[in-house]
Amino acid sequence: MLCEQPVHYELRRSRRRTIGFVIDQRGLRVTAPRWVPLAEIERALQEKARWILRKLVEWRAHEARRERVAIRWRHGATLRYLGDTLVLSVEPCVRGVTREGTLLRVGLPPHAGEDQLRDRVQAWLQARAREVFAERIPLFAQRLGRSPSRWALSSARTRWGSCTPDGAIRLNWRLVHFPLEIVDYVIAHEFAHLRELNHGPRFWATVGELFPDFERARARLREFTDDMPVG
Repeated sequence: MLCEQPVHYELRRSRRRTIGFVIDQRGLRVTAPRWVPLAEIERALQEKARWILRKLVEWRAHEARRERVAIRWRHGATLRYLGDTLVLSVEPCVRGVTREGTLLRVGLPPHAGEDQLRDRVQAWLQARAREVFAERIPLFAQRLGRSPSRWALSSARTRWGSCTPDGAIRLNWRLVHFPLEIVDYVIAHEFAHLRELNHGPRFWATVGELFPDFERARARLREFTDDMPVG
């Protein structure tokens, strides 16, 4: 009981020297040294009670929001593509995946499951992302006067892009869900790292040179991140 509220948690014993708390979509997990008695763990939970309850509420709200906007992989569902809304249409007579206006026609048999639909559409989205990035990257290379050593798609769940010290850039294919200005902001961000591998004043000045409206795009990306349904 924390602040008179029942809280379930998973206890893990380890070689660590202190008691640790992790709160995510699975709830509360407590990791403690093997030698620490349960009474001491309970005291630590009471000391962190308000923090634990606040984080649990935040995670429940986050998961509820994600569930509300998650893509439903079925005929008639919608998804975002470069800021537009597309309607999924499963049609056995169609070959592959084709876009016609706001309709995304997917060739699958009537008995196809959600996983097949998701895989087919995500493959199409990744191909489109590669095309969009291939068009935009040369523009920013020209502005910076420097090109990445190589670039590739990323499927990371927590990062929109990355740049290594040797100049390799990775861009998350899920950016293709967002308006083009957000795609450009992330590309500009990673290109700026070709000059400055940090987030200091000179880095942000470089981002501004490459994409003057970056602050608005960055703010929009932050707004989109939790509420945008992505595949």
